[in-house]
Amino acid sequence: MSWTDAAGLAGVVMILVAYAGAALGHLDPKGFWSLLANFVGAGLILVSLLMANFNLSSTVMEGSWAVVALAGLVRLAILRRRG
Repeated sequence: MSWTDAAGLAGVVMILVAYAGAALGHLDPKGFWSLLANFVGAGLILVSLLMANFNLSSTVMEGSWAVVALAGLVRLAILRRRG
């Protein structure tokens, strides 16, 4: 297994654990840890896609996933600064 495959699989595991945690009520889907896991996970999958196995639709999906998670993290940072 190449390092890019390992990175991509680690990203998949991170996203699935975050999703399962949210779906089962153990993790707040709008919370820091869930958003961070989704952002890092999508980033690792993007590394795998961009460095080794490019697939346009998967790249767009993971890029979008990362942007949404990052927007949530920025929102949390702004809310914490305000209050």
